[in-house]
Amino acid sequence: MTVAMSVVGVLAVAVGVAVSIALHEIGHLLPAKRFGVRCSQYMIGFGPTIWSRTIGETQYGVKAIPLGGYVRMIGMYPPRPADLTASDTAPVGRFAALAEQARAESDREIGPGDEHRVFYKLSVPKKLLVMIGGPAMNLVLAFVLLGVAVSGIGVPTVVPTISTVAECLPSTAPTAAKPQPDCLPGDPASPAALAGLRAGDRIVAVGQAPVTTWSDVLSAVRAARGTTLEFTVDWDGQRTVLPVSIAALTRAVTTDGKARVAPDGSVVTESVGYLGVSPAQGQVRQPLTQVPRVMGDMLGATGAALLTVPEKMVGIVQTVTGQADRDPNGPMSVVGLGRLGGEVAGGQLGAETVGAKAFLLVSLVVGLNLALFFFNLLPLLPLDGGHAVGAIWEGLKRAGARLLGRPDPGYVDVAKALPIAYAVSTVVIVMAVLLVYADLVTPVRLGG
Repeated sequence: MTVAMSVVGVLAVAVGVAVSIALHEIGHLLPAKRFGVRCSQYMIGFGPTIWSRTIGETQYGVKAIPLGGYVRMIGMYPPRPADLTASDTAPVGRFAALAEQARAESDREIGPGDEHRVFYKLSVPKKLLVMIGGPAMNLVLAFVLLGVAVSGIGVPTVVPTISTVAECLPSTAPTAAKPQPDCLPGDPASPAALAGLRAGDRIVAVGQAPVTTWSDVLSAVRAARGTTLEFTVDWDGQRTVLPVSIAALTRAVTTDGKARVAPDGSVVTESVGYLGVSPAQGQVRQPLTQVPRVMGDMLGATGAALLTVPEKMVGIVQTVTGQADRDPNGPMSVVGLGRLGGEVAGGQLGAETVGAKAFLLVSLVVGLNLALFFFNLLPLLPLDGGHAVGAIWEGLKRAGARLLGRPDPGYVDVAKALPIAYAVSTVVIVMAVLLVYADLVTPVRLGG
């Protein structure tokens, strides 16, 4: 069953990745078509085409390498100015030749009647809408999925339902190595066991105070050492009131799960009320009004994480060369994301219920879409942000010319920046290959 669930988790993440890429490209395709640009291809993936079908003037297809996608729009690069002489327009150097070759290939895509359906003739606002449409779609998808996770599935958290009942009231003093001692023969029964509390009981009130969270129960118990509390519990729809004599227990004071140690080496302890139960994990649905706050937190965390990618990639190189262990907080490829989805569905990351697994799987896809949103907005060609910067520069040049009473400077020649695009593409491909290799040989293991 665990293997089957792991496969389900991998497939769920794979579908999430495919849908995220597909919708990103839809974000480019729809506004481009709306503004009259002829789009000859809409492809998911790169490399050899696995499947394709032409509908109208656009070929839709899926390629073999699922690491992205693209929409081919005709006329991405403006032609050379007509008033330049042949010697002026002759390519000089390898980079200039590359730009001219790309421009020539772009020109060949423009057929009779397509002269006014080219991308470069769009107004600056329309160019921005086409380019930003992809990342915006990822942001919208992330917001919708986060709403499903937070308000539909519910956030995994401890709830005031009893998971296990302790057998005893421990008599052994806590130590740094064992801040919560085990039961020994002869230890008295725990207050919960004596009162008849059972696993599955849902605590709805302590005394006269209703409780909605486990922290409500914990606060009441810790403060009631040596006294009796009445617990109202719900068992299969029937409510019962059980009086419980809360014991006083010496516990180690902990910080981040570790026992606090005094300067003399002894464990710092405190006397607290002890019930002897452990809470269950459940799904707590949050109101939709909380989704923007959670989204803001995730946007901030994702943006901060992307800023550390160059540094983290150094760690990836050290990992694959055997110089360091894999950083669990470092970047990963779609292969690593799929493996993580398999671990979630297989219950290896502590998510035992279907709801908890679904929440984590959806959260993985949310994180992927936020990463795609930020990454594609980087102001570098061939990324969407690079094309957006070109459009903004074109608008600024034209606005400046109008203010100074100068002739229209024309379209910004994005083809001149192709050497940068090739360099960025090479870096991205190398990073992708390195991450895939790292995820295969030294995967991130969050489940131990």
